[in-house]
Amino acid sequence: MTRVVLLLSLLFLSGCGLVAAPCRITSAALKIVPVVGHAAAAPTDACADIID
Repeated sequence: MTRVVLLLSLLFLSGCGLVAAPCRITSAALKIVPVVGHAAAAPTDACADIID
């Protein structure tokens, strides 16, 4: 029973990072594009910041 409680608490603690991961991955992929990459990644950066 103790292990189940520990695993569930760890799952909930890492939830924000897990939910923000698609935004962070998309942002990183967009930032690779020369010249316009950082500007195009701004909305996905904002998405990840709001989730975190």
